[in-house]
Amino acid sequence: MNFVFVSPQFPSVYWRFCAALRRNGARVLGIGDTPYDQLAQEVTDALDEYYWVSSLEDYDQAFRAVAFFSFKYGKIDWIESNNEHWLAQDARLREDFNVLTGPRPALLARWQSKAEQKPLYAAAGVPTARQARLTSFDETRWLIGEMGHFPVFAKPEFGVGSGGARLLACDDDLRELLASHGDVPYVVEQYVEGDICSYDAILDSRGEPLFENQEEFPPSMAEVARLGLDMSYRSRPEVDPRLARLGRAVTRAFGLARRFVHLEFFRLAHDRPGLGAAGDYVGLEVNVRPPGGLTPEMMCWAHGVDVYQAWADMVCFDELRHAAPKDAPAHCVYAGRRDGRAYAHDEAEVRERWGRALVSVGRVPDALSDELGNYQFTARLASDAEADEFVAYVHEPADEGGSDGD
Repeated sequence: MNFVFVSPQFPSVYWRFCAALRRNGARVLGIGDTPYDQLAQEVTDALDEYYWVSSLEDYDQAFRAVAFFSFKYGKIDWIESNNEHWLAQDARLREDFNVLTGPRPALLARWQSKAEQKPLYAAAGVPTARQARLTSFDETRWLIGEMGHFPVFAKPEFGVGSGGARLLACDDDLRELLASHGDVPYVVEQYVEGDICSYDAILDSRGEPLFENQEEFPPSMAEVARLGLDMSYRSRPEVDPRLARLGRAVTRAFGLARRFVHLEFFRLAHDRPGLGAAGDYVGLEVNVRPPGGLTPEMMCWAHGVDVYQAWADMVCFDELRHAAPKDAPAHCVYAGRRDGRAYAHDEAEVRERWGRALVSVGRVPDALSDELGNYQFTARLASDAEADEFVAYVHEPADEGGSDGD
């Protein structure tokens, strides 16, 4: 198998996908915009060959890289980045090189459009907030009135993460968005109060889950980025059966298969007529790639399973062969801090207090820091109560007691 992996060096843990593929006997060919002599040793060890391009944004360079690999090694079997930013380019490369193991541009655009997702949710029987495309002031204002009232949530139709998302509280906010969004298409939808949860899965060729995970994000990434909040989220050791049922229904309605997927849901904080009762799940959006940043690592720690190996087993064998659980399940929780903010407990105190529960500590890449913070502490804990205590300790501000922290 010739597998072209786009950007194996970023995010920093993605070389693990490549290493797992090589363990399964695949030939792994990397394309990236980091010079070879600047790659971490783990990245080079995980690849059979690496082709450097000065910019992955330049499609011609990426095309030439795949053409070189095709000439040297023969037919390319897979092209994948597992990264939202490159999914459209992945799809275009698949079409140009007749690679059948993944979506082509037209199908990917349907999956990624927040407007086109709505009828697919309906086909799955999953409720969603009412939505409309942003058009003129008068038409959009009328549609907001049809939805109910302000506030409403606005976001790019083809956005990545929370980038460009904003809360519209009044007519002036709507006018400002209309004046500033340029040629970026937007949608506006009902504002829903509740925690964001995700159903994450590795799907086989029939769309059946080989691995499932539930994450919880209180508050949402969009609110964290908009308000500059301290970020925390967690991977749970089990999946709520109600969420699993809805997640599986959505993957079937979208026709998802042979992929790692990240489906986001609201869990309603209050009864909402037309959507459900408090505690019910409401569809938010579908992402046809793994959750970002260190989250794949968190899944490994939460479930005691090597999810990189599980994904590689899906790619190479269409079943799990080498990804058996090695540790007992646990709650894996992430707590991020922001530069320039004083905390009650410095890093040494966090390490002393939480000891062996800590599984990762360090700087967050600048490209991810708006949502995830600048510095992170991640721990593997036995219960929700311990996870809550950990987050409160890491985020405790200096003015609430204790010494000034880093």
